[in-house]
Amino acid sequence: ENAAGALCNLSANDENKAAIVAAGGIEVLVSLARDGNEGQKENAAGALCNLSANDENKAAIVAAGGIEVLVSLARDGNEGQKENAAGAL
Repeated sequence: ENAAGALCNLSANDENKAAIVAAGGIEVLVSLARDGNEGQKENAAGALCNLSANDENKAAIVAAGGIEVLVSLARDGNEGQKENAAGAL
């Protein structure tokens, strides 16, 4: 949960966004948004929201299966998950 929260915070910075993506972070974040605990899901969706400001990252989120996961969180998640997932979409 702490790692997902740290990635969420770090992903607010453009240089960090690039580093997260280069390290394969989008796939990990999509996995956490799908399979993590409640806090991990919320933080992963928040990081994906931040990363989705970039068109290339949007394509990578789609390629990683993120749309289905984010739609599910936006529909069925807790309030924080819903807000973050909707922002990513």
